[in-house]
Amino acid sequence: MNIGELQRALRQLRLSGMAAVLETRLHQAQAEPMAPNDLISCLISDELMLRSDRLLERRRKQAGFRDAHRALDSFDFTFNPKMNRSLVFDLATCGFIGRREDALFLGPGGTGKSHLAQAIGQAAILQGYRVFYREAHVLLDELADAVADGKRKQYLESLSAVPLLIIDDFGMRKLPLTAAEDLLEIVMRRYERASTLLTSNRPVEDWGKLLGDTAAVSSMLDRLLHHGHVLKCGPRSWRTKASASVA
Repeated sequence: MNIGELQRALRQLRLSGMAAVLETRLHQAQAEPMAPNDLISCLISDELMLRSDRLLERRRKQAGFRDAHRALDSFDFTFNPKMNRSLVFDLATCGFIGRREDALFLGPGGTGKSHLAQAIGQAAILQGYRVFYREAHVLLDELADAVADGKRKQYLESLSAVPLLIIDDFGMRKLPLTAAEDLLEIVMRRYERASTLLTSNRPVEDWGKLLGDTAAVSSMLDRLLHHGHVLKCGPRSWRTKASASVA
């Protein structure tokens, strides 16, 4: 076989990583020179690297992050110096996911809750976990669509199975009348089985009034806080900072 035929054969075998670098590696083997087992080792490493990169990219797309490039190294902790940095970095190790614990990020709008939640989601993907991110109102809209399509059970089962569910911006928008019951069911299905990270600009004391169902909210909080980590992200807001800078 010539190089072109070898590349086509490798792609038929779904070894596109090897096919992409085959010619380069063959030139390298001639130039160095390289032992046959070293050449094979390099080609296998190239294939594994490509598959790993593709898996990460696929999981990032499946997660559905609103801001795909949020990371801890781009977060300004000095802006809110009282924030518990130790907790943030501990959560970013993703040990809490392995222990099936939960987390609440609370604070006014613009204090970095969404940034940190998505950064931890990205860290989880790098460590091999599947992640699903949705803003609270979008999650409930999707559930309503699933109900209309007769697929409520399947949708809830898919939510229950993902190792880390991030529910962002709870309290930012008006939610449907069924929100309390729906969120409680989601949390109950995941309790001690998978991790949920929820961000909210409302203190937990307001959730009962917000959802109009104090009993459901109380049950939901009991589960979220039982093995939960609470990060307070206030009081200073990035939006306030930006306004002051303009002024």
